[in-house]
Amino acid sequence: MIEEPNAALGHGVLRSVRRLTQRRGRDLTGKFLVEGRQAVREALASSGLVEEVIVDDPSRHSDLLEGLDVKVWHATEHQMRQLSDTVTPQGIVAVCRQLQFDWRDLADAKLVVICAQVRDPGNAGTVIRCADAFGADGVILTAGSVEIYNPKTVRSTVGSLFHMPILTGIPLADAVARVKDMGMTVLAADGDGDALDLKAARGELSGPVAWIMGNEAWGLPEEDRRLADEVVAVPMWGQAESLNLSSAAAVCLYATASAQRRGHE
Repeated sequence: MIEEPNAALGHGVLRSVRRLTQRRGRDLTGKFLVEGRQAVREALASSGLVEEVIVDDPSRHSDLLEGLDVKVWHATEHQMRQLSDTVTPQGIVAVCRQLQFDWRDLADAKLVVICAQVRDPGNAGTVIRCADAFGADGVILTAGSVEIYNPKTVRSTVGSLFHMPILTGIPLADAVARVKDMGMTVLAADGDGDALDLKAARGELSGPVAWIMGNEAWGLPEEDRRLADEVVAVPMWGQAESLNLSSAAAVCLYATASAQRRGHE
């Protein structure tokens, strides 16, 4: 146990941590902020990632703080608001080292999501959470996508950020070429393509698959669609015009993960 688990957060430390609310500060330091009990819990479970923890009420978070070997700072409500981008701060923030992954971490991947210029932080985070939920082996955020350490992205993953490799800044064509070299079938999710349920029924989702999910506003341009082996549509039988990005990703990942699990039974 550290000697001073509830040291008051001074102005110097506050100023240093506040830098991490901006991308420039994150890029310069190689650190980022994680906010909320569940996300901090998952960060703490990843050995060596958390450098400091800041709380408003140590007694409220005693289960997370017990036995920590990192510095714990006690912040005022006003200070916590300066570190949070939510209307109501959740009362606990961790300073973490940025994660480092490369293609070697996906060497044996069977299910991968490629987010092609996905720019909304909430969507990117939710896709990562869906990938985690359905047992995907990794996520690739292509060049032009939102920064993975954007506070809204981190928060939207609800800790799934720490559960799988996430590669960033890779041009889409390069990502597709690499996963094809790994023996994966590349499927582009789009409204105009072969029906997902029919592909599943024909047993065409049981092998290694990489899904390309397009931008929220314009989907997948024709040149990006041509990179895929096939274009696949999620069938809809109701009156909704379309699914949003994260919903479509969830359906595609669930169908593929289910087919792959059946194939190994």
